[in-house]
Amino acid sequence: MIGALFEIVAIPMEWMYGLTSSYAAAIAFMAFIVILITAPLVLKQTKGMLEMQKLAPEMRRLQNEHRGDRQKLNEEMMKLYQSHKVNPLASCFPILLQIPVFFIMFRILTGLTNKGPDGTFLPKYISETSEMYQDLVGQTEMLSLGLDLSKTPASQMAEGFATGWPYALLVIALGLLYLAQQKMVAARATVSPTMSQTQQKIFQYLPVVFAIFLVFYLTGLVVYYFAQAIFRIGLQYYITHRFYKGDESLGKQAMAASQKAREMAKTDGGGGGLLGQAKRDLAAAKQPPQHTPTTSKRVTPPKNRPTPTSKSGRPAPTGKAARPGNTKKK
Repeated sequence: MIGALFEIVAIPMEWMYGLTSSYAAAIAFMAFIVILITAPLVLKQTKGMLEMQKLAPEMRRLQNEHRGDRQKLNEEMMKLYQSHKVNPLASCFPILLQIPVFFIMFRILTGLTNKGPDGTFLPKYISETSEMYQDLVGQTEMLSLGLDLSKTPASQMAEGFATGWPYALLVIALGLLYLAQQKMVAARATVSPTMSQTQQKIFQYLPVVFAIFLVFYLTGLVVYYFAQAIFRIGLQYYITHRFYKGDESLGKQAMAASQKAREMAKTDGGGGGLLGQAKRDLAAAKQPPQHTPTTSKRVTPPKNRPTPTSKSGRPAPTGKAARPGNTKKK
């Protein structure tokens, strides 16, 4: 059943190869289709993130009101999200979607260069009547743009500089595209900040680490993500102009709300969320315990004072003996 899914996904790639006779163009076309499908989700994610930022002052107020009651705070936060039709988990979906996309593309590309008993290609997941199949079957290389897309950049670079430099250049170019894409996102963060500087650095360089990681996979997969990075830069440009341009834009409104929430955080003596609550709990723990003085019901006669005596000159009885009912007549 999984193989049938791969066959369906590979159909657009077969079609594009029939038009261009280029493996790189067919793979890039697959990247374009994926971006086209996921673009509405990315736009919805961006809008939802900005809507969440607009709620920052209200979220701060709820945190102040329910500092000591985490369950009540969660209930009120859920009511706030529902009333404004905001889903805090929606921003995670486009990121999680990249995992199955990577797996599917990896399986399809490795299927194209599947080797038979004689060591030559015996492609999988594409129709045997397609032009792509006919051009690959019985071959040992998948040449396009002067690169063998069936080999890994690491294996080609290991053969020497003369063979490996085009593959190394492709990976470096992919890393630079990822940096350019993240710089566009970081520039928007200055307009509508949502992350700390440390988080921004992590998100900025994490894709570069992913580009280096691709050195150990098929060059065809590197070509796929290279094309996808170009399309994503175009998508990020569109997002910037749609949500962040103009004084009345959603991005500017989110910026104003974030600024107001930060001012509220300064006035209430600490940050919000778990960190702010932890600071307040720590400050409370450092306070010395307040003891309320208590009075004992038992009254002890003060010291250094004369003991009262009876008429007979003997010390007056105390306790039970002093009570009228305990005195016997002679």
